[in-house]
Amino acid sequence: MEAVLALAIGALTASGLWLLFRPRTFQVVLGLCLLSYAVNLFIVAAGRLRTDAPPIVGKGTVDPAQFVDPVPQALVLTAIVISFATTALLLVVLLASRGLTGTDHVDGEEDDL
Repeated sequence: MEAVLALAIGALTASGLWLLFRPRTFQVVLGLCLLSYAVNLFIVAAGRLRTDAPPIVGKGTVDPAQFVDPVPQALVLTAIVISFATTALLLVVLLASRGLTGTDHVDGEEDDL
């Protein structure tokens, strides 16, 4: 399971970086989204992957190693909300820039091929 998750995080990171260096603005926005998904998966993976484990410690003396750490889950939920708002803002800026310049290239100039 850990190998599959590591490969997924690596594929998302590589795809995000590749899209980040593309000349069109929409591809840059998609690259940033993929990078944020990769970081979110990495944070969840850092909080130990456990199934069928309660996230809250009960009363009495218990072994904390049997429970899932809720802090990475809370961080990822916060990061999802922030990345959604950032993506919405970037798309509005993208539409405004395309309306003003007539192109969606990052440098503002189309390549003559």
